[in-house]
Formats: sequence, C-alpha cells, structure tokens
Amino acid sequence: MTTSQSLDIAKKVLEIEAAAVAALAKRLDANFTKAVDLIFETTGKCVVSGMGKSGIIGQKISSTLASTGTPSFFLHPAEGMHGDLGMIMKNDIVIAISNSGETEELVKILPVIKRMGVKMIAMTGRSGSTLARYGDAVLDVGVSEEACPLGLAPTASTTATLAMGDALAVALIEKKGFRTEDFAGLHPAGSLGRRLMKASELMHSGSSVPKVGPETPVKEAIFVITAGRMGLTGVFEGGKLLGIITDGDLRRALERGGDILNMKASELMTKNPKLIPGGSLAETALKVMEDNSITALFVTDSAGDAVGVLHMHDLLKAGVV
Repeated sequence: MTTSQSLDIAKKVLEIEAAAVAALAKRLDANFTKAVDLIFETTGKCVVSGMGKSGIIGQKISSTLASTGTPSFFLHPAEGMHGDLGMIMKNDIVIAISNSGETEELVKILPVIKRMGVKMIAMTGRSGSTLARYGDAVLDVGVSEEACPLGLAPTASTTATLAMGDALAVALIEKKGFRTEDFAGLHPAGSLGRRLMKASELMHSGSSVPKVGPETPVKEAIFVITAGRMGLTGVFEGGKLLGIITDGDLRRALERGGDILNMKASELMTKNPKLIPGGSLAETALKVMEDNSITALFVTDSAGDAVGVLHMHDLLKAGVV
C-alpha cells in the first residue's frame, strides 16, 4: 500500500464518521430532551452499561458525566448478572448502550433493572430492538455504514454513540448551570488541575506581603521592595490598599529627575492597582497579568480587601504557565 492510498483510506474513514455524527443532529427529537430531563431529575447516580466496544464508549460517557457534575459510574453487564446489579439503587437512572440492541449480556439484565423501578435511557442503532423496548427514552445512534471495509468492526457506530454521550453531558452542563469553578473542584490534579487552582491558594499572605504606609519615605520603601523579592510593595493605611509602588515606578521617577528618595510613598505610588478576587482561577490571574503587561496582582478577600500578592513566578512554580 502506498502513502497516497493510506491517506485516501484515512480520509474516507473520517468522512464516514463525520457524516455519521452529522446525521445524528438531524434525527434528534423529543427523546433527547426527555433523556436530559430524566438524568437531571434523578436524585441518584447515572449508571452506564454496555458490552464490548459499547462498554468502552460507555465508560468514557460515564467519566464525562461524572467530571461535569452528574454523578455516574459504569456497570459491566456480565458482572451485573453475578451480583453487581446490587450497585443500582431505585433512585438511579441507567443508560444502556448496544448498537444492535440485542447484546445478550445486556439484554439479560434489562428486566431486572425494570423490576427495580429504575428509569432507563436506551442508546441503540435499532429502534425496534429489545433494548429500545425497555427504554423510557430511546436515543437513536444508528449509522448507515461502518468505516470498517468489512462492515464488522464498530467504527462509525462507536463514534456516533460517543458523540451522543457528549451531547447529553453538555446539555446537562447547561441545564445544571455547571461553572468553571465547579469543574475545578473535580479536577485537582495534572496540568488541568494546576490551571484551575485559585489565586488564594497560590498567593503570598500575612507577613510575606510587602507593605509600607502612605507617609513612608520612598528610600525605606525601596528596602521593603528589595526584601520582598516581588518587585513591588503595597501602600496601606488602616488595612486598606491605597496603591502600589513597583520597580517600574521607581525607574520612571528616576528618568523624570528629582529627589525621589525623600518623597513619600503616597506621592510615588500608582493608585487603583489591578486586583483579583481570591476565588478567581490561576489561569484568570495569568490572563490579567498578560493583558496588562504586569507581573503581580494583589488578591482580595470576599470583603474586597487586599490580603495577598500573586506573582508571575508563583504561577510558573505551580506549572500554570
């Protein structure tokens, strides 16, 4: 097989799978809305089950739901037949996946689930199948053809099923009002977790915050800036941040000339410095710094008072940048 032939095959596969997903959008109906409502209204968990390739897709769907605010877990149908059906509670909802709708292991547990009084969403490619008959809502994930030239390996059908699962998850994100902050709480690890850390978790606080008063001579403020190793100091009065003096402020003052060493901090400071609430995400703080060409931000508490400093170096150390 030549390189050109390989590329042609790859393009055909992608075109077939893209067409399969696009066809789903045209067939969406009230069953999809009902499925979203059923999951939204359940007071338990969303149990996803499927066999073989459908099971692998089901695991991904369950994982996506769980990470976006819908508690979920995957139940293997074969394990379900040997006791794991006890994991399902009456207030749960089940998403059962089978392209044919006749997968033996899955079909065998359907009557048991229904006897438990549990609502079920069927994801299948055949509307007249056994699985479809058990569904309280039926999501049609059928495809006109598989990308596999033998028509045997699940390819376009698994892609379509995965896409339908994503559609459910995203619709639920919107319906629940799931926020970036909620997502952050469920993803504490890895590069994503670092990006979603809060400013208050990375800031310097207490005695490590460089501070001077409005009457402090600039000469003394320079020592505070140097000791703080952040290139700045806040100018505070009565616990309130009045302004900020940075290395850049000092350089610009020197360029203008004059006896800056004997000036008061309040005479040199920049008023109304950029602030960020402590609950803001670290990546938000990074964007504010980049947009304003600055390297540090004072962090405020719920009352709006400056209680800490977040430096670009802190973001670098945390792996946010």
